[in-house]
Amino acid sequence: MNNYLREIIDKLNKEFKINDIKIVDNSYKHKSHKSFSPEKFHLHLKIKSTHLNSLPRIHAQKLIMNVLKEDLKTKIHALEISIEK
Repeated sequence: MNNYLREIIDKLNKEFKINDIKIVDNSYKHKSHKSFSPEKFHLHLKIKSTHLNSLPRIHAQKLIMNVLKEDLKTKIHALEISIEK
């Protein structure tokens, strides 16, 4: 799991100038959901980036989701994105 989170961080760092990034795995909160799968994660991405913060929130989130588009198809069931100042 930690290796996978590291992969996500590396992908995002390649694309954006990031000041700080944290990924919280909230998968355990969703075990009772009908569509829950232990192979897919529910993640909360907390990112500090001057560049992303300068963009409209929707645009910044779309850029992040574009970088993670393959992960969203295969490994991530839900992704919450917080772009912090």
